[in-house]
Amino acid sequence: MSKLAKAMQAAAGNAGGAGEYIEDVFSTYLYTGTGAAQTITNGIDLDGEGGLVWIKARSAAYGLLNWDTTMSPYTNLSTYNTDAIIDQTSPYGIASANSEGFSIGNTDWVRLNTSGTTYASWTFRKAPKFFDVVTWTGNGSNRTVTHDLGSVPGMIMVKRTDDTGNWQVYHRANTANPETDYLVLNSTAATADSNTRWNDTLPTDAVFSLGTEATVNASGATYVAYLFAHDAGGFGDDGEQNVISCGSYSGSGSAGNEQDIGFEPQWVLIKASSGTGADTERWVLLDTMRGWNNGGADTDYRLSPNESSAEVVTTGGYPTATGFGFEDGDAGVNGSGKAFIYIAIRRGPMKTPESGTEVFAPVLGRAPNPNYLTGFPVDFAMSEYRINGANWTSSRLQGSNGMDTASTSAEGSDGSTKWDFMDGHYIGGRTTDFISWAFRRAPGFFDVVCWTANVTHPTTMTVNHNLGVAPQMIIKKSRQTNSISHAWRVYHIGLNGGVNPQNAVIVLNSSGAESVVTPDWNNTAPTATQFSAGYVESGYTYVAYLFATVAGVSKVGSYTGTGTTLAIDCGFSAGARFVLIKRTDSTGDWYVWDTARGIASGNDPYLLLNSTAAEVTGTDYIDPSSAGFEISSTAPVAINASGGSYIFLAIA
Repeated sequence: MSKLAKAMQAAAGNAGGAGEYIEDVFSTYLYTGTGAAQTITNGIDLDGEGGLVWIKARSAAYGLLNWDTTMSPYTNLSTYNTDAIIDQTSPYGIASANSEGFSIGNTDWVRLNTSGTTYASWTFRKAPKFFDVVTWTGNGSNRTVTHDLGSVPGMIMVKRTDDTGNWQVYHRANTANPETDYLVLNSTAATADSNTRWNDTLPTDAVFSLGTEATVNASGATYVAYLFAHDAGGFGDDGEQNVISCGSYSGSGSAGNEQDIGFEPQWVLIKASSGTGADTERWVLLDTMRGWNNGGADTDYRLSPNESSAEVVTTGGYPTATGFGFEDGDAGVNGSGKAFIYIAIRRGPMKTPESGTEVFAPVLGRAPNPNYLTGFPVDFAMSEYRINGANWTSSRLQGSNGMDTASTSAEGSDGSTKWDFMDGHYIGGRTTDFISWAFRRAPGFFDVVCWTANVTHPTTMTVNHNLGVAPQMIIKKSRQTNSISHAWRVYHIGLNGGVNPQNAVIVLNSSGAESVVTPDWNNTAPTATQFSAGYVESGYTYVAYLFATVAGVSKVGSYTGTGTTLAIDCGFSAGARFVLIKRTDSTGDWYVWDTARGIASGNDPYLLLNSTAAEVTGTDYIDPSSAGFEISSTAPVAINASGGSYIFLAIA
């Protein structure tokens, strides 16, 4: 998109029309150092729009590098010390801002490109109601500085660039009078009072105020400020969605303490703002790409902007559909009685996918890491062993934990499952004898929700989700073995003859027919934001996978068998790459076909989700069709009995 087009789009968003999307202005991108020049392609236009790149070594102890587009190539700041801008000279550092990301120099340098070292980069593009970069020369007197954030800043980070000086931080929720206080980004210190930082004056949507302190406004000195918006709208299809929130909470010292911020975050920076001495805490940075999930204790990957330490695995909390919570009373993020401030960024993508290849891939295992190569970050996958049918179903939100769709067993840890790749996922030991059906979460297409029940059957609870449309298929499973039900329970719009499907349920780990019952979904149709969940037990954890139809991308549907060749029109243009079929009026297995193993005019290998049976290769039950798929006249009654009722999920 051209710079003019983006400006017009932003203007439309500000006027109440369509806005931009979080994936246009923010990216968490993980990479491995090579010691040679690298180009990071993350979809963010830094060249045309400007912005900030933070980079931190994950597997080595070195501080967070900071570069923005007001700085020269090969220069940087560090958030863990007081240094002025450092000129590393070519080729050490970031070489250029690009229209789709940025480029790194060709030197083996521990800060951002040592061969074999893993890194995380976070890119913030300048955009109204999200982020801005401002520079100025100090005058030593109380003053204001103009900005282009287009809204009142929720958080401001200021750094002197010509000389040493602490990073000064304003946060809207720091205290009852945040204009009188400040935090230090390169320190664990608690909030301090000062009228020489912000001149005891709140920022506005046009300016922020500075006092006379040398770290923000010494005469003749140079400075940079990074401004973050707060609940300002401006994004999404309607131009009214918030993508960034700057808030506060009080630590509870125990599990839960969930914070409702109105969206599911993908990135959060947290700081204890109260306390003295031993009660002060480091800044904590968590994101879902590296690993911030609902996987339980010691599954969250933490970095600290004020430290040079490598990434540590600990308990950092978990994202929810509307905010975040905590596994325990970790003092750094949920210490009892402590005050905390945070900045949180919304999970993406926000755009509805336009092709199936953006969000789904059937892939065979391979030797390299990741061993399932998809071309996009994976959020959910079902991996099945073709030799004996054993499978492993998990999601990014579940971390290394997963379950078997052919079993009612509780969730367990594979120990090797990894999601921190930009182009696939990893499960140890997977070769071409394994197939993965890999999904990316996206509006209208697919979503994952993890939650803890707060009621017990027969009471039904309401669960929030972010699919953006009413789900047409829901697969729900208890993550623990409880006394109510730990079967895989499925909602589908084709159940109960397509009339009031919320009154029916079918079980994924069974070949049985559907049951017409009300407790599972409380006789309540799901909506674009919530669904009702029955057969839950208070205190137990659950996961749900939600699917819907996107024109040309996916189809959740049903059909009546004919016993003869039957074409299923899914509205696709190049055929289905994945087909899941289940008979509902009688017994029948959950059949899966995909193009990685072959959907052809001849024999088509299939696997069963409800069975550990090996892959069957000698049958021709479905055939390719450009509009979807075709069911062969040779298909058994489990797939095409005359008058039989069937449900399916197909993906282009």
